[in-house]
Amino acid sequence: MPSPQNHPPFKIPPWLTALLWRLLRIYLLLCLLVTLFQRHLLYHPEVLTPQQVDQQAQAQHLERWHNPAGQPIGMFRLAPHQPAQGQILVTYGNENSATGCAGYADDLQSLGDFDVFILEYPGYEDRPGKPTEKQIFQAANEALSLLPTNQPTYLVGESLGTGVTAYLAGTHPDRINGILLLAPYNHLSAVGQYHLPILPVWLLLRDRFASDVYLRQYHGPVGIVVGTVDHVVPAKLGRKLFDGYTGSKKLWEFPHDNHNDVFTTLPAIGRQLLQLWQVK
Repeated sequence: MPSPQNHPPFKIPPWLTALLWRLLRIYLLLCLLVTLFQRHLLYHPEVLTPQQVDQQAQAQHLERWHNPAGQPIGMFRLAPHQPAQGQILVTYGNENSATGCAGYADDLQSLGDFDVFILEYPGYEDRPGKPTEKQIFQAANEALSLLPTNQPTYLVGESLGTGVTAYLAGTHPDRINGILLLAPYNHLSAVGQYHLPILPVWLLLRDRFASDVYLRQYHGPVGIVVGTVDHVVPAKLGRKLFDGYTGSKKLWEFPHDNHNDVFTTLPAIGRQLLQLWQVK
């Protein structure tokens, strides 16, 4: 009977050990860079002088919206015929601004007599401050508190702003009569994971915009619009948010729309949206 052969223990070659350590250091460096600069990746504010903002607002037929202290917090345009059917607060995406949302005011007021208010985020255009989830939520709370309480209130959010809309709906459910989410996500970490699949984004992310969590506290009508070729916020994330919502809801899917195309769909869905919101 042959005796078993003794094999020397396997040893990782020194070159492979060095390579693995180098890759680990690169990976940890990437994690560190994402942690340190994530808000620069997330928020892209256009900073303007007050004069530039005033010029753009005038060209778009928008008026300055101020808080009681006289500080600018956004823009508004009242319905041409009063009393209005309701008021709509718009929260935009990370590369937009209040004056850049005049198209929403046009589209919404073409559907009915709505007063349209557009929240400006801290650090955008000429609003002081820095954009963070906490600061944006505080600004959104203030804006909602300044809207009249004697008429229906609706929310429209685009992209990053859908997380702000979900937050307001979830924390002030009795104030909100309906919402529309354009290119939404269930959780911002899911968007980050899509773009950085090799990194533990869920662990690194500071500003989370947990739309799915906030909407658990809201039970009003929710409209969701996704573009199936959206490579910024994949449609599957909007569908996941839609599937998890238990209240009255409607999903619009546009098969050839990318991210920015989704923002132009209001004229196509407007009448159905008003039915969903039960606007009278």
